[in-house]
Amino acid sequence: MFSDGNKLSCFENKLSYPDRVKARSEWYNTGVNESTNQKNKPTSGFKAGPRRRINVLGVQVDDLTLDQAAGLVFDWVKQRRLDATSPARLVVTLNPEYVMATRRNLAFRQVVNSADLVTADGAGIILAGKLLKTPFQGRVTGVALCEKLFALSAQPDGPRLFLLGAQPGVAEEAAAKLEKEYPALKIAGTWAGQPGPEGDAGAVERIRRSKAEIILVAYGMLKQDWWSVRNLNSTGAAVALGVGGVLDYKAGRVPLAPLRLRRYGLEWAYRLYREPRRWRRQLALPQFAFLVLVERLRRVLRKIDPGV
Repeated sequence: MFSDGNKLSCFENKLSYPDRVKARSEWYNTGVNESTNQKNKPTSGFKAGPRRRINVLGVQVDDLTLDQAAGLVFDWVKQRRLDATSPARLVVTLNPEYVMATRRNLAFRQVVNSADLVTADGAGIILAGKLLKTPFQGRVTGVALCEKLFALSAQPDGPRLFLLGAQPGVAEEAAAKLEKEYPALKIAGTWAGQPGPEGDAGAVERIRRSKAEIILVAYGMLKQDWWSVRNLNSTGAAVALGVGGVLDYKAGRVPLAPLRLRRYGLEWAYRLYREPRRWRRQLALPQFAFLVLVERLRRVLRKIDPGV
């Protein structure tokens, strides 16, 4: 529908919010065109093309590999460098808790479904794709996507990152360790701030002054996404990504699950073992599994009797 981002950006300003979401979706699904600027070509190994989205209990999830997701985010940064009017992009890394939250809060479901990139973070999302006969190419976790972005930031033309959120001091500790791990990493700034509206003005001002291109927002599920919805367009950044506990991991405050558990998608069990107070949140997992099985049964019955 739209041949380039400039036309979309100008056109969508005249649309209502729902129509703007629809217009963006039609354009995103055509893929991101390669820039004619040699310096700003897409990341090596990422080939722009049609995007496939999979419906998981009413949430639209992008079917991309980790490299494709990181390349797409970096392409959005490059678009903003070439055209300051190109729209800012919201990235959500989806797990079953997110899906259950969207069922309780329809406004939040609209936020997730209108996000520019929704990745299959949780192992439960991958399993749901298999059970519903719409398998994903693989998991794209928030941790893995951030690691890719850290590596990209360390490149000569890499994006400038802003670490926002977590407890006071965590972002600074994470930045210090990341700069040792990735010596050329471009950390534009750090700030704990506050997830609520009372802290918005201070955070936005800091981010604008830093000229950050990607904001990693670590306020936890829902809070980080609502922060981005309220503030992303005012920050001057090209992309906002909710990262949950990534800054805690990188700062060394919270250990990652052992590799063996991560391979089997059992990070949630390790976190529950480490933080038993999370048990109420984990109740979302069996609820999610039950609803996926019900949806699978419904699809089977529909094949037998289209009237179901």
